[in-house]
Amino acid sequence: MEKHLFLGDEAIAQAAIDAGLSGVYAYPGTPSTEITEYIQNSPLASERGIHSNWSANEKTALETALGMCYAGKRALCCMKHVGLNVAADCFMNAAMSGVNGGLIIVTADDPSMHSSQNEQDNRFYGNFAMIPMLEPSNQQEAYDMVYDGFALSEKLGYPILLRITTRMAHSRSGVETRPLQPENQMNCPENGRQRFILLPALARKRFTALLAAQEDFVKASENSIYNRHFDAPNKKLGIITTGIAFNYLSENYPEGFEHPVLKITQYPLPRKLVTKIVEECDEILVLEEGFPFVEEQLKGYLELGVKIHGRLDGTIPREGELTPDCVALALGKEVKSFYSIPEIVEQRPPALCQGCAHRDMYDALNEVLKEYEKAKVFGDIGCYTLGALPPFHAIDSCIDMGASITMAKGASDAGIFPSVAVIGDSTFTHSGMTGLLDCVNENSPITIVISDNETTAMTGGQDSAGTGKLEAICAGIGVDPTHIRSMVPLKKNFEEMKKIIREEIEYQGLSVLIPRRECIQTLTRKKKAAKK
Repeated sequence: MEKHLFLGDEAIAQAAIDAGLSGVYAYPGTPSTEITEYIQNSPLASERGIHSNWSANEKTALETALGMCYAGKRALCCMKHVGLNVAADCFMNAAMSGVNGGLIIVTADDPSMHSSQNEQDNRFYGNFAMIPMLEPSNQQEAYDMVYDGFALSEKLGYPILLRITTRMAHSRSGVETRPLQPENQMNCPENGRQRFILLPALARKRFTALLAAQEDFVKASENSIYNRHFDAPNKKLGIITTGIAFNYLSENYPEGFEHPVLKITQYPLPRKLVTKIVEECDEILVLEEGFPFVEEQLKGYLELGVKIHGRLDGTIPREGELTPDCVALALGKEVKSFYSIPEIVEQRPPALCQGCAHRDMYDALNEVLKEYEKAKVFGDIGCYTLGALPPFHAIDSCIDMGASITMAKGASDAGIFPSVAVIGDSTFTHSGMTGLLDCVNENSPITIVISDNETTAMTGGQDSAGTGKLEAICAGIGVDPTHIRSMVPLKKNFEEMKKIIREEIEYQGLSVLIPRRECIQTLTRKKKAAKK
């Protein structure tokens, strides 16, 4: 064994390599991005020929991973929490088909919304799909769960959902690695057509099999080394805690727990262990990062008549991350503040980089739209979303990946003119192309701006699936080539950009504008690398 100082993401990546991984499939999304990047930069992964190229979106990533494990190989699929919304179609049905080679799906949830639109807790997705879930409480557990998780997936015959959160993904700890395993040999399932063709008659049989497997999933949880009961003398309160919340609890009891504690990091809920702590304690406090997932189940189906405290009764805040201090308050402990933030310190909002091409694009767009009293600009997910902030105040919406184009179309259908969509190159190939087809089919009178910085800049400069292909993609989908117009967003081209934007807004049909200039950050990194 070797010991390393790993981020949670890095521990997951190394464990997958060591466990005989054949491919990782992902779309960049904080806080999951570093998993795939670690594998891409691993000499061992390169030597073994482990697939690690980025996918166009999370749905294609999961479907491709499912195809690899259909062939008997072990696959890892990684995404941030909202990415599972994109992959949900395949995710739900992969639970019906089951797997052949091991498949671990990582969902990196983001409580407190450090870089996300919501706080959703994807343990509910795992419960919805009725598949086993793992939720590590530290980096070593993250490593061990992945290392052993592929074998668990193959033993049970179903994908495993591994749920981490931002603090787990982006904090470091010592991790002991384990021996390198060989990759699985290619081995397609003998009964593949009965399992992987989900026509209604066959799907009904697969659903029956999934229901029958629930007992095995519960037994696996009850026998799991990751679910552990800690006894303690004061049984007036029992504490059930999950994942990283166990660390926050432990920080409040450096000398040992005062109350019985049940640590849950493998799901479904281990009912025997839950029943044990509920029956031996007068009241229960549930500490979990995210939504009241365990708390709702305790109140909903155990029907044990014990008083339960947590997020639902306000003992723990409903929003934001847990901290050792808020756990201490829930335990009735005094919380001391040793320092305060001076009033002179103000939060610094994020801003587009100096020299960013999006700045020149927004300056030109804003200048033209001053001529239109009722203009609306529908934005999307990416660096350019910062155009909502001062000094630009350039966009009116930002909902989800790809929604700029479809919302602009709907607004146009409602009578808004001009209706403009602003989307990035990576987001366009992720989720914008199908919306563009809707616009083509009706020749919707909207102007779509694909602000192309030739990378997936918001998550660190990963490859963009559309680089060098945007005009061809738009023309192939059916946009009139005379209304696909490229620009170089620079101050010296400001008047020309305004002229092109104005002309295409006035065109009573669909137009696509592509301001293209490489991200200033990736360009700077390339120049530095070239000097070495």
